Amino acid sequence: MVSIELINKTVSIDRIRDHIVALEGVRHPEMAPEALEQAADYITDSLRLLGYDVADHCFPDNGRLFRNIIASRRGSHLPHERVIILAHYDTVAGSPGADDNASGVAVMLEIARVLEPFSFERTIHFIAVCLEENEHENNPNSGTRGSRALAAYARENGWNIEGVMVLESVAFAGDNLVQSIPSGLSIAVPPAGDFIAVIGNERSRELMGVFARAVETYRGDLPHVLLEVPGNGERLPDSRRSDHASFWDEGFRAVMVTDTTNFRSPHYHQLTDTLSTLNLEFAAKVCCATAGAVLEIGRFTE
Repeated sequence: MVSIELINKTVSIDRIRDHIVALEGVRHPEMAPEALEQAADYITDSLRLLGYDVADHCFPDNGRLFRNIIASRRGSHLPHERVIILAHYDTVAGSPGADDNASGVAVMLEIARVLEPFSFERTIHFIAVCLEENEHENNPNSGTRGSRALAAYARENGWNIEGVMVLESVAFAGDNLVQSIPSGLSIAVPPAGDFIAVIGNERSRELMGVFARAVETYRGDLPHVLLEVPGNGERLPDSRRSDHASFWDEGFRAVMVTDTTNFRSPHYHQLTDTLSTLNLEFAAKVCCATAGAVLEIGRFTE
């Protein structure tokens, strides 16, 4: 097994912070289209500098073309089998989006750096998607347009996806934060917002187990809660509020890794969602655990 100490020592809080600083600010297709493109360029350049093959997946929306960014490392023995680590890089119109979702992108980029020296039997993709946020605030089904386009593309092209790990707001946490829960939730949840939640559907149960083992192996000090929802989460709409649901709907295994956003954060979709509110030590622990999960599911080779 790869050294646990190696992963924990390699993950850098400073690099996570630097990525968030570079991305923080409204990144919205109508209110800040230039910033949205600058974010895409930053992600592309960061992944390309690490030596990954990077390509755009372009999709139309409201008469314009937008891009998802796909960085790839081809698998050595099972290249047709794919593992995806994904985060969205857009924001709502009125928020700088440090937690939602510069934190997810930053952790994804840091995982890509930490795992760059490793070889994997399976192909690894680091993907940044656009247009996750709802186009219309009163219509929760008007979001995840970028990941829906990508998941449909993957299905149409016969991608064999072993699992998708979606990093959705992963840096707002603390034992002094009050945790609330969505109505209809059937599991016990800690009263303090100091944990990372891992949400999957029945098809994704094994992937949830991989993540739980990685937490216990690489970051045993990271509190975590697992939530498995029936079907594709139709009975618990809050379980579908990110890009993992696009892959559920196409029949792929996917989990959302999240700090639960508005169920603990007063800064959710507000002007106050800034770097100064974030717990970067917590984000680094999530980074270690997710990297460990990729090592297992991607089948790294010595």
